[in-house]
Amino acid sequence: MTNRLWASLMFFTRLPFWRIRQVDAECFKHVVDYWPFAGWLTGGTAALVFWLVSGILPIATAALAAIGTRLWLTGALHEDGLADFCDGFGGGTTRERTLAIMKDSHIGTYGVLGLVFYIGLLISLISALPLYVAPAIIFTADVYAKACSSFIILQLPYARTAEQAKTGVVYSVWNKQAAAGHVFRCLLALVPCVAWLLSGPTAFPLWAFLVPPVTELLLTGWMKRRLQGYTGDCCGALVLLCELSFYLSIVILYHFI
Repeated sequence: MTNRLWASLMFFTRLPFWRIRQVDAECFKHVVDYWPFAGWLTGGTAALVFWLVSGILPIATAALAAIGTRLWLTGALHEDGLADFCDGFGGGTTRERTLAIMKDSHIGTYGVLGLVFYIGLLISLISALPLYVAPAIIFTADVYAKACSSFIILQLPYARTAEQAKTGVVYSVWNKQAAAGHVFRCLLALVPCVAWLLSGPTAFPLWAFLVPPVTELLLTGWMKRRLQGYTGDCCGALVLLCELSFYLSIVILYHFI
């Protein structure tokens, strides 16, 4: 279990964890199992940066600093997936054409527009959060989006072979026992997030937690119809869009509190 957690941190961040821990290649097939725990690092660091910067600079600048910090930590891994997803699903009409476009290393019009829209909307939504609870939400959004998105490998098969995968890794297929263990790990990962939110001075709109799972189901349904499976780019796009839906629902619900 420990080696798989280390593998997840190595896979989903650009930090040199490989200098302090060596893991077997087999462990990288299980990195999705510990994806939410990688969110502790990326989301927690982004939340800390936001809190520090917001004390001396405008909120929009703090939001951009938090996003930029996470981009650096992950090497824009998920954003690259979102761009390829937008290009593939925007420009492709068949399964084969969509997969070919997503495999292309060049970014197209749909990818550029998707990233511009995503970053712009994310900055806007984070800036609209109540300042006293924004760091807790930034932390929670990262972890929760990864927890919701990780279930894609239970719902869909991988759309390519290991040789065709960009990273050379095909995630393990879960059985019922593995799925039950993952549910427990996701709940464990969310405990500090929810505890932090509920410790705030005012009520948190808990209904917001229902939106990312619905977003995940809708997007995986679209992937199933178009690709009959998923790719690594699909995972990257899924986590960012689930996170975006979480922020959007929170901002809307806070408007009515």
